[in-house]
Amino acid sequence: MTVRVLALVGSLRAGSHNRQLAEAAVKHAPGHVSVEIHEGLADIPFYNEDIDVEGSVPAAAADLRAAVAGADALLLVSPEYNGTIPAVLKNAIDWLSRPYGTGAITGKPVAVIGTAFGSYGGVWAQDEARKSAGIAGGAVLEEAKLSVAGSVTRFAETHPGDDTEVATAVLGVLEQLATKANA
Repeated sequence: MTVRVLALVGSLRAGSHNRQLAEAAVKHAPGHVSVEIHEGLADIPFYNEDIDVEGSVPAAAADLRAAVAGADALLLVSPEYNGTIPAVLKNAIDWLSRPYGTGAITGKPVAVIGTAFGSYGGVWAQDEARKSAGIAGGAVLEEAKLSVAGSVTRFAETHPGDDTEVATAVLGVLEQLATKANA
């Protein structure tokens, strides 16, 4: 049985190294895992309970919820913006957390990876993403981590998918997600 992993990328920039890291996950997924990158996070309005009404949920938010409901696990790919999680990723987690206790993220295995220019690879943002996803109801894999430092120089001429160390680490994270999803 194939484990379906949905990747949510916290950077909207087309040439984002975090987008490329998600592409590396697609490329290096083991045969029993498929990874799909969710498109459309930019189209989701900020979470507002007034517009989260059955029958009139904004289409982009409904699409996200449906995509997550159809996935076996989530891979959050987060850069670090001013020491924390990007708003677009936090907003997605907020939409997925509702309705409280039964949101699409509830019980889903979640791993967080990312890359950033700094010397710690975005660890603060990734820790915040884990915290937020866990509070939202996700089954966060605290040990499934990948923080790649120095993204601007490390990936200046090499796509993360072509970096042997990154490929090996991404494979390890996906294997952990698959194991948790099959548990």
